[in-house]
Amino acid sequence: MPTSVITQTVIERPTWLERPLWRGLTLNQLLLLALMIGSAALHLINIQAIGDANAYYTAAVKAMLQSWSNFFFVAAEPGGSVSVDKPPLGLWIEAAFALALGINGFAVSLPNMLAGIFGVPLIYTLVKKHAGTLAGLVAAAVFATTPTVIGTDRNNTMDGMLVFCLLLTTWAFIKATEAGKLRWLLLGGLLLGLGFNIKMLQAFLPLPAFYALYFFGANNSWRQKIINLSVMTILLLSVSLSWALVVDLTPATARPYIGSSQTNSVLELMIGYNGLNRLLGMQRNPGGIDDGGNVSPIPAPGFPGADNSPFDRPPTSEMPGMPPNQAGDGPVWNNRAGGGMFEQEIGTPSPVRLFVPPLAKELSWLLPFGIVSLIALATLTRPTWPLAAGHKTALLWGGWLVIGMIFFSVANFFHDYYLIMLAAPLAAVIGSGVAVAWRERARLWMTGLVVLAATGTLIFQWWLARQYGQDAWWLWVAALVLAGGVIALAIGQWRMRKIALPLAYTLIIAALLITPLAWSVLTAINQQPGEALPGAYGGSIGATNRPPMGDRDMPAVPQAGDVTALLTFLQANTQDIDYLVAVPSAQTGAPLVLATGRPVLYMGGFSGSDPVIDAEGLQALVNAQRLRYILFAGRAPNNAITAWLQTSCKPVEEMSQGMQVLYECRP
Repeated sequence: MPTSVITQTVIERPTWLERPLWRGLTLNQLLLLALMIGSAALHLINIQAIGDANAYYTAAVKAMLQSWSNFFFVAAEPGGSVSVDKPPLGLWIEAAFALALGINGFAVSLPNMLAGIFGVPLIYTLVKKHAGTLAGLVAAAVFATTPTVIGTDRNNTMDGMLVFCLLLTTWAFIKATEAGKLRWLLLGGLLLGLGFNIKMLQAFLPLPAFYALYFFGANNSWRQKIINLSVMTILLLSVSLSWALVVDLTPATARPYIGSSQTNSVLELMIGYNGLNRLLGMQRNPGGIDDGGNVSPIPAPGFPGADNSPFDRPPTSEMPGMPPNQAGDGPVWNNRAGGGMFEQEIGTPSPVRLFVPPLAKELSWLLPFGIVSLIALATLTRPTWPLAAGHKTALLWGGWLVIGMIFFSVANFFHDYYLIMLAAPLAAVIGSGVAVAWRERARLWMTGLVVLAATGTLIFQWWLARQYGQDAWWLWVAALVLAGGVIALAIGQWRMRKIALPLAYTLIIAALLITPLAWSVLTAINQQPGEALPGAYGGSIGATNRPPMGDRDMPAVPQAGDVTALLTFLQANTQDIDYLVAVPSAQTGAPLVLATGRPVLYMGGFSGSDPVIDAEGLQALVNAQRLRYILFAGRAPNNAITAWLQTSCKPVEEMSQGMQVLYECRP
């Protein structure tokens, strides 16, 4: 530890990075351009593997382009039976791209790809503001080579767009802190509210860091800062809740059922399924199936049989005498999401969860170096008032990183690709840490710290790669490059400092980035067509670590060979009715929507467990000649529907095999 605390700011202008090299462009500008090109290459190679991307969202985009009502309410299928279980903004953007480029996996994934590519110069600009050019370049390089960024952006899940929106929010809060002006703070609140309308409460993960940056960094009076933050919070909540309130205030008969909710409410969806359940795990199956397997079907508003439908029928209850979890209901999801099949994807809550498989492959390759960098940022600069650049960096990016690490270490219910939320703050902290080390390069203790941190991180990368069955050539290359950097660093302590030290830091940084870059390449080239859930490469030790598209055991999905015959039959026999078919869930129905563009009734919503419609509602649709066929793919959403199918409909033998049974229902 140094004898005196560092007092200067973090920013230093390394002239060797800002020297004009070609057509007036400086080295840092050329390097940034190269990073953007490299990021674009990683996003675009093996592009055919995207397929339909996440068919659930792609089918929703197809439905949204069929009517303004479907567009506004983000209907999951053209008939508008149920909505997607996410807010609208990300899907609106995807629909705009699909309108221009056609409905396909590439078009709906392109907004995320562009967000990832242009996120590189954006994070460079943001980090450079407080930590200098070198820090910005390193941060951009780390972000561009983070595997979870590449894996997640090559899909139409909306997380890439959310991260880009949060980076724009960061820019606005930095401006507000510097200028002390309310208008920049309000812009930050507006942008964060838009982020909320991409992925709901996930957008609020860095919110405490944003508040802290302004509160402790702005040069306003305490009273003024409290007033400004209060006004901004009102705007933030207004923008965040605007769409949700409009939807919840719309009569249930005039809109789809709210997917993954139990009370047909967006507010319940954001607080429950997309909120507290992410932290605490699923205490109750999202389809009315409790931990004992008992079903309490609730008819969907707007469908016959619901208490507020035009048919004015009371809701049905479970048929008496039906045993819990009878055949047809499928397995009961009564375990917390951190266990069972989710344990294959995210492991169990633990302080070391981010450092071990299965989660560590997403972004943890540089996490040890990032932790050392954050400690250096927080402790090696003397506190000043207002805060100096180094402490602003630690407060903003370090706060975001620490909050995220704590959340993902203890949360019970999320997907591995959610770790893209930590890619930007980790990159910023590492870049800023390198800038601190460069500034103090003349101090022997700093040289030793850099060598120890880099060596420890490389050893961790080696160990982690072997956990995923990889002992590849690039690991040896990284070790040799690091050795070269250490030698150059040692030489630079005594002679040729202007050449040896820049070379040393370049080699050390390159050595640390080799494995993340290789893993990002593997992520892109090993992507399989039609992967519903994105994420980093899972290694060579087995199949993917991710479960099927849904958040619980899925019903059977018609296989490719079966779909053609099934579609031919359904198309030929349903031209005079509204719905092509009713299916248990979006997992079964989304491919049918993509193939035909016809309404497909998702009886159980996304995963087959939403109370979208009940047996009486189905009977009323059949009586009205709006529905004729129901596909029973392993189970029905509840016992009452199972019993109704067996007593009121008959199997179509030539279209049924195994657990997949097509029922014909007549008035």
